[in-house]
Amino acid sequence: MPLMLTLAQGALTGLGKHPDAEAALPAEPATAPAVRVDPRRLAAYAEVCGFPPAERLPLTYPHILGFPLAARLMARRSFPLPLLGLVHTWIEIVQRRPLLPGDRPDIAVHAEESRPHRRGVEVVMVTEASVGGEVVWRDRSGYLARTRTSDAEGGGTAGGTTTAAATGLPAVAEWRLPAGLGRRHAAVSGDWNPIHVHPLTARPLGFPRAIAHGMWTVARCAAEAVPADAETVTLRAEFRAPVLLPGTVTYAASDGDAWGPGRVRDIAVRSGDRIHLTGTVGP
Repeated sequence: MPLMLTLAQGALTGLGKHPDAEAALPAEPATAPAVRVDPRRLAAYAEVCGFPPAERLPLTYPHILGFPLAARLMARRSFPLPLLGLVHTWIEIVQRRPLLPGDRPDIAVHAEESRPHRRGVEVVMVTEASVGGEVVWRDRSGYLARTRTSDAEGGGTAGGTTTAAATGLPAVAEWRLPAGLGRRHAAVSGDWNPIHVHPLTARPLGFPRAIAHGMWTVARCAAEAVPADAETVTLRAEFRAPVLLPGTVTYAASDGDAWGPGRVRDIAVRSGDRIHLTGTVGP
């Protein structure tokens, strides 16, 4: 099923759903064998997220390959949360070896657990990319159905720096984000969640303006923090507050030139004293 039809289906199946942390999750994973990487879409994604052209897939790109499967699973009537309006709260990515554009990974997505969150109900989704039967890339992500009003985007359990530490990290770069960034990222990722697309579609879901995708924010950090030739990578990030569009944010990081065994770099995205993302990244 085309992704836009899946999202439309999710909008329909989500009607009348009342998030419940005790509800059963779908038992069957969503899978796709031998997924082909479209070189034009890959190049467009790299440009939007700030990755240089490379012979390897960007660290975050397998998540994009798995998104249609995640959407299909979350669009099921048996999925306990409404698909549209879900907020990405945190992510943990483990890359055991780089994926190449010519690889044909088997992708599988499943719902791992549902649990209460201080702003509603959160479901943990797992995406895995396998080559030759070996899992070479895996992520776990938290998705929140908000049942209590707040302007904060999340705050999960994936780890990351404290707010005080994130405020004190040295600034590395300033990013000016245009109003249409959410639509640009949606075009390359397939994630047309209305909270990212336009103020008129974000306001009914509790946001004053459209917000940047959490996956854009973490991808932009990975483009800055992870060397192009990195083999194994572990990245953990929490999305603490939404990045409103348009806007200007600061990327901050510790040990800007350090990369090697046992080295962990703290990263953050902030605007003034407001923290949007905190995390850690290392081999």
